[in-house]
Amino acid sequence: MKFYTSIVYVDVSQEMKARAWKFAKEVTPTTNYSDANQQIIAKIRNDHFVSKIGEEAVRDVLQQFAIVEGPDYTIYHGKEKSWQEDLFVNGIGLAVKTQTQSSSNKYGLSWTFQYGSIRRDTILDRPDAWVVFVLIDDISERKICKVYPPYQIKELEFGEPVLPHLKGHKKVVYANNLKP
Repeated sequence: MKFYTSIVYVDVSQEMKARAWKFAKEVTPTTNYSDANQQIIAKIRNDHFVSKIGEEAVRDVLQQFAIVEGPDYTIYHGKEKSWQEDLFVNGIGLAVKTQTQSSSNKYGLSWTFQYGSIRRDTILDRPDAWVVFVLIDDISERKICKVYPPYQIKELEFGEPVLPHLKGHKKVVYANNLKP
């Protein structure tokens, strides 16, 4: 899965933004993040939007090297929701974690994994699983994603989040701990 080894820049097209925004608006009412202490609808909707943009950017990069399935734009309800990977590359699951530049400016360049007793990213239990990290510039008018090379979970160093109320519920990978 290591088709490339340095950051790739992807322009976010209007089409990508429109698809991601439509999904975010439709999926937000079907989600319940009260167990994660998140009840601000605008934040939940933006998180879904940003996630889909990241998935689109990773797909754009990886489809140059492999057959990529996804992102999935199906709206699942209740127990239909799953922790399935975001993309499949030549049939192998791949998680995508995206952070915005504005969040990076506040908390440092990092990506968050659910690590609570109720909500947990199951990828953390699979050392050979793959993940790609994305930074999306949400500040400038021209949205550009920085798509990092793929990593396996076993290659990552996990730390604690900056915000005290997230400790015990989330684990974080900081960019400055990524191995080249």
